[in-house]
Amino acid sequence: MDVSMVWRQWLARHDRVRDALPAVPLIVVATAATAVGDSSWHEPRWQEAVWTALSCLPLVVRSRWPLPVALVTLATGLTLMALAPSADRIPGAGLVALYTLAVLGSRRTAWTVGIVAAVAITGVHAGSHTESLVGGAALLRFDFAIAATALGRAVRNRRDHLAEARERAARAESTQEEEARRRVAEERVRIARDLHDVVAHHITLVNAQAGVAHHLMRANPDQAYEALAHIKDNSRAALDELRATVGLLRQIDDAPGTRAPIPRLADLDTLAAGFHASGLRVRVSRTGTPAPQAPATELTAYRIVQEALTNTHKHASATLAAVTLEYGPHTLRVTVTDDGRPGAPAAAGTGHGLIGMRERATAIGGTVTAGPRPEGGFQVVADLPLTLAPATV
Repeated sequence: MDVSMVWRQWLARHDRVRDALPAVPLIVVATAATAVGDSSWHEPRWQEAVWTALSCLPLVVRSRWPLPVALVTLATGLTLMALAPSADRIPGAGLVALYTLAVLGSRRTAWTVGIVAAVAITGVHAGSHTESLVGGAALLRFDFAIAATALGRAVRNRRDHLAEARERAARAESTQEEEARRRVAEERVRIARDLHDVVAHHITLVNAQAGVAHHLMRANPDQAYEALAHIKDNSRAALDELRATVGLLRQIDDAPGTRAPIPRLADLDTLAAGFHASGLRVRVSRTGTPAPQAPATELTAYRIVQEALTNTHKHASATLAAVTLEYGPHTLRVTVTDDGRPGAPAAAGTGHGLIGMRERATAIGGTVTAGPRPEGGFQVVADLPLTLAPATV
């Protein structure tokens, strides 16, 4: 580790030593200054050196009590200037205390004390030397006091800016973590909807076809065998879609072949054929000019049709269902109707199907409405955007 870093860490743990450090060069310089004559060195004036050392004693606690220390050191330095004008020095301990007050205190307090100290130092020097207040030596002392305060405020501002930057970085990191958790929660809900749609659809078909096979096993083995073949096909399709859904949880470096393609609107005819094999005739029609759509829109539309047909087959006792895709300039309208018996709507049951449809549509900016038709049966209408709106920050 860097020696300077070790030294700074040690000083951070020993604040009294750190506060007293500026006193050492101040005392050395003050003692040497008393030994300087006009053209030669002489015996230091130890009385003034001791007085300087005493004025530096309060610096030991300057971080704890910056304002009292500033007042005491300035009073001591001004007294020394008045009693020993021959020393002709600037109160160094007072300047250090002014700097500390500017770093640790408020702006108003720092500048009030700094300006008063600058005027007092200038006045005492001018009075003890019978000079003008605007003389060069007097103004030099005024400038030193103002400079000590300004330097302290500059350091304080820099520290405040760094603290604000760290706080903003911490808030940004926290916001990113919250956004990541929110996205994970949304992804879990989406995967849960996919699993519900896949399982409900295929298990419903398998259950219906198993019932047909059981009924025909003795009376018509050939049709029973055909029903069993449909059960095999639907169970394989269920496994493929489950593998595709669970594949979303795989790592990015998994082999591409381990993932099945996501269902699209082009697969609706295959979906309809599966229902037809289980006793529900499904008619798929398309109007308008098909336009390119986002994959999320295709998957959402497919899942809504799948769930609506599954509910029709399970709850409505319908024999015919119609799926219509209407392509508009900006939206895709998906309509699923059936001829189910009155009082047995396609959305009966636990209600998870309709909730899942609405959640899917809302997630991409669309809507879903559902209800019984006046002429009988049930209808599900979904309006989905062809192009998803860009995410806002």
